[in-house]
Formats: sequence, structure tokens, C-alpha cells
Amino acid sequence: MKHMHLITNTTLMFCLLCELWISQPCMPRNFLSEGNVAAEDNEFSVRIEFGSRESVISAIKSYTISRGVDYTMYESKPHTFYPKCKEYGAGCDWLIRVSLIQKKGYWEIMRYNGKRMCTIETISQDHAKLDSDTIVDAIRSLVEADPSIKAKSIIVEVQSRFNYIVNYCKVWLANQKYVSKVFADWKIFYQTLPVWLKAMTAKMPISRSEEVNGVKVLHCVFRSFYLCITIFRHCKPLVQIDGTHIYKKYKGALLVAVAQDENQNIVPIAFATVESKTAGAWEFLLTIDGLGIISECHNSIDVAITHSTGTWSPPRVWHMFCIRHIESNFLRRFNTPYLHQLVNRSTTKTTKCLKSGVRHILDGAMRSVLRDGCWHFTGVIVGGMRNLPVTAIVWSIFYRLNKLFTRKSVETHEHVCNGFTYSEFAIKRIKENFRRAGNIIVNRFDRRNEMFEVCDEMRDGSIYTVNLVQRHYDCGHFQVEQLPCRHVLA
Repeated sequence: MKHMHLITNTTLMFCLLCELWISQPCMPRNFLSEGNVAAEDNEFSVRIEFGSRESVISAIKSYTISRGVDYTMYESKPHTFYPKCKEYGAGCDWLIRVSLIQKKGYWEIMRYNGKRMCTIETISQDHAKLDSDTIVDAIRSLVEADPSIKAKSIIVEVQSRFNYIVNYCKVWLANQKYVSKVFADWKIFYQTLPVWLKAMTAKMPISRSEEVNGVKVLHCVFRSFYLCITIFRHCKPLVQIDGTHIYKKYKGALLVAVAQDENQNIVPIAFATVESKTAGAWEFLLTIDGLGIISECHNSIDVAITHSTGTWSPPRVWHMFCIRHIESNFLRRFNTPYLHQLVNRSTTKTTKCLKSGVRHILDGAMRSVLRDGCWHFTGVIVGGMRNLPVTAIVWSIFYRLNKLFTRKSVETHEHVCNGFTYSEFAIKRIKENFRRAGNIIVNRFDRRNEMFEVCDEMRDGSIYTVNLVQRHYDCGHFQVEQLPCRHVLA
């Protein structure tokens, strides 16, 4: 059995094992690359040579797409490619005949009738020759950079390159073709995972990769990153865990643990690739102490926490269910709107089993997390990776996190350079609390100890105690956000 553990710095970027992913054949210099023509006016000419039949078809497709015209196949044989304009004989004489020179091993234009004199009469946002095979060549660099790239990003790239808006089906099919082409041999990509991790360790001295000795069978892979661990020290004392299934040839599950910082940003903490979402797999991921855990209502998670022999039990750790998952599962089982509203009201009530102090901290933070949309973190972070082999998943997560932290670093630097001391969320929340503090009644009890009693009559009439010296406030908002609440400002 083989376990791997990785801790690395995500601020450095590098390309590893690219040669194993894509290998392009080298062609002689007098051959044309796909989509190019020889003349200065981007026209074909007789005696132009191509390295393969695919490059001939790609070049002719690119030619017709760029000019907004179309062609029909007059003759197509293993050694001959002979298309004509769709308007051939009705005002346009464009045709091209390309044949294979078997002795020399390349394709050559044997006949070509000049420039096209026609255009497509009907204006369309799509082109018949802009098929999935043509799109595959256009998205090669995008998929190499991010194998989990979304279809909408590919549509934008195709539009900027060809000036056509293709439909989702073409883009999805093109992406699947390229991924299948790149990841054709899944066994190789399982075998290259240790090599990839060792190369990462050698590239960055701060990283560490550990293998458990034994039979070389990939059972589970746990990975975290240096910045994720560092940032987590400044996050709320809550961890959300979820899992998603991996499809294609070798099935499994991808487990994710995330937190939320005080600026309401989702912070990934750790990832684990396991055989399935079993109790042992969740126990393999749950290795952090002294936190509150929010998860879906999955039996394997309950079993993993039960087998912790008290380590994951209150008051050391508080396990809570995600309200969004509860509502979603209930609505899927009972498709009745008014019942869904009742479930929503009941799940938002404060859990009575929590003690007062812990209840304010954990329940308040949980409401904050759910209110700001952290419940769908799995789809945001690992979306589009479920059809990739394990090495590609590790690679995609690494670069996706690097992109996230780089963008946040730039945003924070610009925020500080503009003269702001506090984050945007803190400024917005303090302004809101100042506005709401005007409707609160304050009774002073002990001026020397700065002890007050506040009554929020405009909200629900609740009465809270505020101790400014000890920084203890019954409402619990300060403990959650570490910002002055409306009761303190009043």
C-alpha cells in the first residue's frame, strides 16, 4: 500500500513532465505547419508540401473559415484529397487537389484554381467546417496549461481566434477528444505520480514528499500546500469537508477540506485522492485538531468521527451538518415547495445541544460560511477535474491554487498601496454596524470596568452584556468576526 504526503510552496511555478503528456513529431522545414499557406496573400499554390493528410485538411479548413466560405468534397481517397467550392460552376471556380507522393512520403498540392470569388450568403454565428477536430488544435495550449478548463473559457478562445461563436456541444466534444488523446494511457500517469512529486521536491527545497514502503499500489494520496497551512492560522475555527467522485477508467474519490478567512474568502486546506468515500478514507483526511467541522450527511464521515475514540468529539471538536446539503437532499426526495420552506426554517434555528459560549462562536461562524456561499466549494475548486487521472488532478490543483494565491496577493498589494489599513469586508461591516448601532439602547452599570447592558429593541428585543475590558460580548459576533459589533459601537 502506498501513501504520499506533500507540503510545498505554491508561489513558484514550473512545468513538469510536459514531454510525457504531448509529443509532437518533428517535420522538415520545407513542410507547412497546420493552418499555414505559402503565399504572401495567404493563398495556396501548386507544389506546396504538407507532412500529413491531417495537416492538409486543417490548412484547408482554416483557409475557408478565415474567409467565411465553404467547400464540398469532390473526391476523397487514401492518397488524394480533392475539395471544391460549394458554388463551383455557379460563379466560382475554386478547387484544390492534394495528393500523396509515396516515394517522398509527403503530400503536395497538384492543382489549384486561384482566389475564391464567392461568399456565404447566409450570415451565421457558426461555421460548418469549425468542427471539434479543428477546435482541438486551437485549444491545445489551454488544455496543457489547465486540463480542467471550463467550456465557456474555450468558447471565448475560439471566438477570439476564429471570430465565430461555437455551440457548447462542439466545445465539449473537442475537449473530450483532446483529453482522451493526451491521457490515453492512464497507467503511465499513475506511474508518473511519484516522479512528479520527486521533481517538485527537488525543484522546491521547502517541499516534502513521503512514500510508505510496501506493494506499489496507489491507495490514497494526501497533499497540502505551504501557503494553505500558513493562511489557515488566520481563518475561522471551522473546516468544511466534502468529496466528489472521479470517473473514467480508474474510479475513486477526491476529498477536499476548506476554511474561510475573515475577509470571507474560501481557503483550501488539504486534498486527498482515495479509492472511495469510505470511513477509512475520511479518517485519513481528518487529521486536524480543535476545530468545528461542517460536512454533508454521509454515513462514512459519521463512522470516521465515531472511530476517533473521542478525539473528534465535543468539546474538542464540533461536528455539524451542512444546511445546504440537508435542504438539497430533502428537496430531491420530497419535491414540495412548502415543505422545503419548513426545512429551511427549522435548520436555521440555533442548535440547543451546544453550550452558550461555543454556540455563539461556532453557530455564528457557520451561518457566515453558509451565507457567503461556501457550501459549493468542491465545485469551485475541483470543478472539471473528475475525468482526469490522478497525476493530472494533482497538477491541476497545484496550478489552480497558484493562480488563486497570486491573484489574491496582487489584490492585497493594491489595496495596501491605495492607503487602506483594513480589508474591504472589515470596512463594509464596520460601516454597517455603525448604522445599526443608532437603534440600540445602552445602560451603563460599571463605568470603571466598562460594563454595559445593551437592548436591541429594533431587531428582536434581545439584551446582551458588553465587557470592554475583557472583550467579552454575549452576542458572539466579535468572537466570530473579530470586529466591533453594533452593540460595542453603541
